[in-house]
Amino acid sequence: MSVLNGMRVVEGSAFVAVPLAGMTLAQMGAEVIRFDRIGGGLDAGRWPLAPNGQSLFWAGMNKGKKSVVVDMKSPQGRELISEIITSPGEDSGLFLTNLRVRGWMDYETLSQAREDLVMVTLTGDRHGRPQVDYTVNPALGIPMMTGPEGGSDPVAHALPAWDLIAGNLCVSALLAAERHRLRGHGGQEVEIALKDVAAATLGHLGMIGDATLNGADRAKAGNALYGAYGQDFVCADGRRVMVIGLTHRQWRGLVKTLQMGDTIKALEARLGVSLDDEGNRWAHRKAITAAFEPWFAARRVDDFARNFNEAGLTWSEFRSVREAMTHDPDVSRENPIFKSVTHPDTGTYLTPSHPAHFHALGREAAQPAPVLGAHTEEILSEVVGLSGRNIGHLFDKGIVDGPRPNAQKSAA
Repeated sequence: MSVLNGMRVVEGSAFVAVPLAGMTLAQMGAEVIRFDRIGGGLDAGRWPLAPNGQSLFWAGMNKGKKSVVVDMKSPQGRELISEIITSPGEDSGLFLTNLRVRGWMDYETLSQAREDLVMVTLTGDRHGRPQVDYTVNPALGIPMMTGPEGGSDPVAHALPAWDLIAGNLCVSALLAAERHRLRGHGGQEVEIALKDVAAATLGHLGMIGDATLNGADRAKAGNALYGAYGQDFVCADGRRVMVIGLTHRQWRGLVKTLQMGDTIKALEARLGVSLDDEGNRWAHRKAITAAFEPWFAARRVDDFARNFNEAGLTWSEFRSVREAMTHDPDVSRENPIFKSVTHPDTGTYLTPSHPAHFHALGREAAQPAPVLGAHTEEILSEVVGLSGRNIGHLFDKGIVDGPRPNAQKSAA
């Protein structure tokens, strides 16, 4: 039993946000049916790729889903998808998409077949124009405050933050609209724009108020933690660490562990401020860093790591992903969210389940992504209600497709 056991969600999507939303629901136990065009949709070959050329992105974003493949250019194929989306049952009629097609795959059309349909649609911006994380981010100014201090070039972020936030907002919006429906208020369409997600987040973080009231853009600050104290240091062994003094407790613990009490008192006397105030730590971060740098430069990470951990300091070492998998037990099978999973297209590797632990139900194990079209026959039979003969005719006519031989070769 899982927390969303019995819920059926249909997903028609590409890129990051909506596939992530469907995958998140699947990892909480919902039956998530993803449909794609024959041969695969926009994500079928998306990088990164396994050594055999199959998409690791597909395998990551579609864990635990069911896959159905349909010729969406044909009227009969579109009708099949509409029937899957609007299939009966109080726990179905839930649709996630960022590929809305007016006159067919839109709320106005689909709700004619099921008036209590809940449809969550992600758009690029509120005007309906296309956007992706790599266009939203520069449009709203984040790359201009990211990068080395004093630099003038914008720095794009490798993590698609707005996609990730939007994907989880799609999840919460779907669950909220479904709760509204369960209370007898019917279905509805929920629209979310990726750019609105980003713009709202800037407001939530105080960035819009800052630019409005203080009349200046935030400058680049390298790896420093904005508004308090946090800085990276190169150690004697060439390894780099990040140490944080955001809260008063973090700051006092850092000063104590480095045995810098007298040094900081002298610095406060010279500056005429108390560095217990986080704003003062930000304003005078260069002076603090200059005092701390010799300490780190004289020591290897192994010289102080245990001490830092026993003192409860907030710190970490800079690592690559491969280094993290080697040295960090939180990115290993020691962490219960991970297990080694064999994905039929790409191979066997560490795979995460949902990070939340629902204590009343137990943790759901990580599941592989399906081979493209693996569940076509099952969905046509159990959801649409077609006979084996009719399903066979659809395959013969090329209206639907199942797993192809080359898609079943393992990368292992």
